[in-house]
Amino acid sequence: MRKSRPLLIAFALLFILSVLSVRAGAVSVPFHELWASLVTKDSAFSFIVREYRLPRIAVGILAGFGLAVAGVILQSIIRNPLASPDVIGITKGAGFAATLVIFVFPGAPGYALPAAAFAGALLSFFLLLLLSRRMTLTPASFALVGIAVGAIFQAGIQYLLVKNPSDINMALLWMSGSLWGRGWDEALMLLPWIIVLLPIAWWNFAKLNVFQLGDEWSVALGLNIVRERLWLLLLAVALTAISVAAVGAIGFVGLIAPHTARLLVGGRHQWLIPLAAFIGADIMLLGDCLGRVLIIPREVSVGIMTAIIGAPYFVYLLRRARVRNG
Repeated sequence: MRKSRPLLIAFALLFILSVLSVRAGAVSVPFHELWASLVTKDSAFSFIVREYRLPRIAVGILAGFGLAVAGVILQSIIRNPLASPDVIGITKGAGFAATLVIFVFPGAPGYALPAAAFAGALLSFFLLLLLSRRMTLTPASFALVGIAVGAIFQAGIQYLLVKNPSDINMALLWMSGSLWGRGWDEALMLLPWIIVLLPIAWWNFAKLNVFQLGDEWSVALGLNIVRERLWLLLLAVALTAISVAAVGAIGFVGLIAPHTARLLVGGRHQWLIPLAAFIGADIMLLGDCLGRVLIIPREVSVGIMTAIIGAPYFVYLLRRARVRNG
């Protein structure tokens, strides 16, 4: 019961934030119109709620699930609470590919951008494998090679931005991460992936629990650490790639959600994975709600809001790790 309580609280918070997300924006939906706008087309707010707010909420929740669970897997594999999809360069790889499409193929169809982001994330994954192959896929090699891979793609992004200053707005919007303009197409693109990959991640909770014991104990307990680490890394890459493809390069969700969940329920992944998923969705909706009401009628992208929320928390984690080690 103690383990399930944070999960119930996170779910309740997700429901509350979903209701607030339906209301929030340049056009505020009154409470007494919420139900009518959801179930009938007679309400003056039905179109806004059904075609703009609901799909935006759905995309935010699904992407929050994906990024948070990917962060759980990476932190368990690397055995570092400061790890996230950014650490191994996946997000930067997706961002570089998407930026390349924006600048080089400006007339590309709408599906080209998420497809390129997904391909870029996979490219960074294979580059990581290639560079760390002789390092036996150890946790230290993941972190170090991942930082290098991310730096390479970040340099490529900066080069494209400098070379194409006139077309920079779209690229910056995508790079910051946003739920603006996301509709049912993005939600339906995310849904089957999340439905399939999240249960697979949960079914591997026992292996993730063993990884927490270290490589020596993992081998002693019969775990093929190289093969399982590769498989779990691929799972994290897929979750990150599809999420980034839908919402852009949103940071800190994959860092904050797993760490917060670990503080609440400990390191057992049968509880950690679902709780981190709900916390990730909560962070996404909270950032989106705040971004929509801070400077009405303009919006602050959810990626910027999660960075504002996450950066102080990241500094706190660094200081805590420093105190613990020294």
